Amino acid sequence: MKDFQGLQIRRRSIRKYKNEQLTPEETKKILEAALLSPTSKNKHSWTFIAVEDKGTIAKLSECKPHSASFISDAPLVVVVAGNPLISDAYVEDASIAAFNMQLQAEELNIGSCWIQVRNRSFSDKITSGEYINDLLDIPMPLDVVCMIAFGRKETSRTPADIENLHWEKVHIDKYVSDLGNEEQSEE
Repeated sequence: MKDFQGLQIRRRSIRKYKNEQLTPEETKKILEAALLSPTSKNKHSWTFIAVEDKGTIAKLSECKPHSASFISDAPLVVVVAGNPLISDAYVEDASIAAFNMQLQAEELNIGSCWIQVRNRSFSDKITSGEYINDLLDIPMPLDVVCMIAFGRKETSRTPADIENLHWEKVHIDKYVSDLGNEEQSEE
């Protein structure tokens, strides 16, 4: 990789995929990116379930009413779970691995999109994670953090604009509140 920042600028959430499978080499490279991810105390608290079966992907798309339906067209969905008994940083470990997969996919010119599962509901009776655990036979205590959908981009998206970064979110040496704007808005 010669241009990491360029990769970050190009990577956007892609929700529309061509009807084309990824090659086994591409899928392997994406999964290798997950397995190469750093973990707290090198505990490897994550687990990945790569799903290519269209019927199973269609069922996964129902894990969150309305907001996960787009994944039904993805040729690959990776379910990312963590084990809280292995590490109290399992959410962070899983999140880093998930994003590593997304960056690897972008380098391969493959689109991806994060689907939040942890703390989301399938219904008023079960969580999205419980629904996925049941569907994929994921044992306790594994906790599904997210899913990442992958596929060839149906259309490109405009890259991120480096000229419009949120520099107001960066503080040097200590947090500095912008009280001046808050006081003005109250007058």
